[in-house]
Amino acid sequence: MTDFLRMPSRRVVLSGGAAIAASATALSFIPAPSAAQATRGLSDLLDDATRLASLRTAIVARDGEIVVERGYRGHLTTEPTNIKSASKSVLSAMVGVAIERGVLHGVDQPIAPILRNDIPEGADPRIEEVTVGNLLSMQAGLRPTSGPVYGQWVSGRNLVRGALDQPFEDDPGGQMLYSTGSTHLLSAILTVETGRSSLENARAWFDAIEEFSIAGWERDPQGIYLGGNEMAMSPRSLLAFGEVWRRGGLSGDGTRILPQSWVDEAWTARTRSRWSGDGYGYGWFLRTMAGEEVRYAWGYGGQMLYIVPRLGLTVVMTSDDTPRATTIEDRDNLHALSAEIMEIVRNS
Repeated sequence: MTDFLRMPSRRVVLSGGAAIAASATALSFIPAPSAAQATRGLSDLLDDATRLASLRTAIVARDGEIVVERGYRGHLTTEPTNIKSASKSVLSAMVGVAIERGVLHGVDQPIAPILRNDIPEGADPRIEEVTVGNLLSMQAGLRPTSGPVYGQWVSGRNLVRGALDQPFEDDPGGQMLYSTGSTHLLSAILTVETGRSSLENARAWFDAIEEFSIAGWERDPQGIYLGGNEMAMSPRSLLAFGEVWRRGGLSGDGTRILPQSWVDEAWTARTRSRWSGDGYGYGWFLRTMAGEEVRYAWGYGGQMLYIVPRLGLTVVMTSDDTPRATTIEDRDNLHALSAEIMEIVRNS
């Protein structure tokens, strides 16, 4: 387990009447007591978090700098892990880039003309109304492929056709129906429209993000990378990705990765989860925690990316991803831990 506290160093030469000015300069680089106390508080908090049996890693960054990080039970923040559905925020970013580059026309673009060859005969005519934005916000209206039927869908011979062949449970643009099938359709759409794989697109479009890397990503039988699941990256890489969103679409060196307008659109609530009550935008959940407006990506088991723009705060947590009955309870524990982090940072 490792703490990171970055403190600037200065060589001060004292001579005669310059001593007072030089001393004042040196003192200006000593962190304020409240900042030091906050770092100690965060360090103690993450030490105590070892009680959360499923937690593997945690990173807290402020204004782009890691303040404290932990690896639990032998896990490292630099080793790849399956971020599960937290990767839906990656698909959101890819769609934002595709629209900016003219690959896609916009969120109101119908998907049927692009995926025509995979739409089953006699399909519900409402399939013609489903848009790119509906897929992003989980409002396609199609029966979800996540949850109890996920195993059956993901083991199918053609996942794109399997998603499109689901019956409609609501009209497009209606209630939130959380489905990895929807984000997989986005991966297929990007593949068709660019003529290259989603992994190739991600590597090309996000190359300027320092420390960002997709270490592994599963594909369906047709070679389409699984949109919104089964993506591996290190917690440090997930942090680097989150920082782009926190900076309004900019990488650390100022390179524009995403339009600011896309960040704003993705972080605007379009619908609401019937289970948690949290808002949902384009690949992001929206929630108030500890009195702060929070945007978060959530992957099964507790793969979390929290962004708190007002505090300049980005938090990453990764967890055991094996199936278990306590996964919702575990997520709520991570929410509570994140809220404590926010309170410490806000009071520093």
